Amino acid sequence: MPNDGQTANAFLGVLNAAWELDLWGRLRRLDEAARARYLATEEARRGLAITLVSDVAQAYFELLELDLQLDIARRTAAAFAESRRLFGERLAAGAASELETARAEAALAATEAFIPDLERQIALKENQLQVLAGRNPAALPRAATLLQQVVRPDVPAGLPAALLERRPDLRAAEQELRAANAQVGAARADFLPRIGLTALFGTASAELSSLAAGDSRALALDAAVTGPLFSANRVRGAYRQALAARDEAAWRYRQAALTAFREVADALAARAQLEAVYVRQARAVAAYRQAVQLARDRYRAGRASYFEVLEAQQQLFPAENALAVTRLNRLLAVVQLYQALGGGWPLAPAPPAGGRPR
Repeated sequence: MPNDGQTANAFLGVLNAAWELDLWGRLRRLDEAARARYLATEEARRGLAITLVSDVAQAYFELLELDLQLDIARRTAAAFAESRRLFGERLAAGAASELETARAEAALAATEAFIPDLERQIALKENQLQVLAGRNPAALPRAATLLQQVVRPDVPAGLPAALLERRPDLRAAEQELRAANAQVGAARADFLPRIGLTALFGTASAELSSLAAGDSRALALDAAVTGPLFSANRVRGAYRQALAARDEAAWRYRQAALTAFREVADALAARAQLEAVYVRQARAVAAYRQAVQLARDRYRAGRASYFEVLEAQQQLFPAENALAVTRLNRLLAVVQLYQALGGGWPLAPAPPAGGRPR
């Protein structure tokens, strides 16, 4: 190499940094806006988790309701098959007509037609649940039937409005409003001049220093002042845009609060009314079951026609299905309230062992 055949290694390190003096709070407000937007995304993530839990619970309860409807259809088909057998025996003995057997056969076939469609819906619901759980579509084991599900926990009377503060969408809207307000402060600070500092610090390597004379270090410090002298219209437009964005965020927050109150009120009303519907439908089903048994006994004794037996059985089938749907809706009302409150509500503490709570 040149340089009289001597080999030299050289290193030059340069650090160039720029700072802005935050005299008017512009950077602080920008930091506040960025932090609020980050917290809003965290609330959106939490909201997604609550929605997933609600979707899984709803789909599982719907699956159990389909299982119950399938059981009702099979039991009803077995009852119509028994009626057909009974009519056939009386027809063979010459005590009935072929019309009775034909009507019983038609009722049996119509009921059995529900079974394949219910099995199809069950398979689709199982696949939906498996996908929600992140697994491949397959059959799903049941931990309990719909009749074994208990509509708990009880909802405490007078839920405080503070519980709505747990809703992720409401909290996210609040953070977006906070970010928009901070952005207004940053835009207002743009009307004032900025003061910037620039530093340059360079250090030469030891080998290069031995070849050069003088100090190898240099320090430059410069203060720059910039202002909105030539960009007044742009700054003014940005400020007006920030004000409009804050107004929009405020209206979104108000709308989110109104939606939250409405959803909680809807869930509470549905839960209360469905309890009354369930009690009345359960009474109707019990009465229809008794009517079927009485009609069958009267037919065997020759005191009723086949029409009374078939009519009683045909009225029982939809009544049992309606009761199953009401059972499902009672559970879904709890899921709806859980989601409306942003993840449920605090339960009352259990009483201490051996005494009442103080």
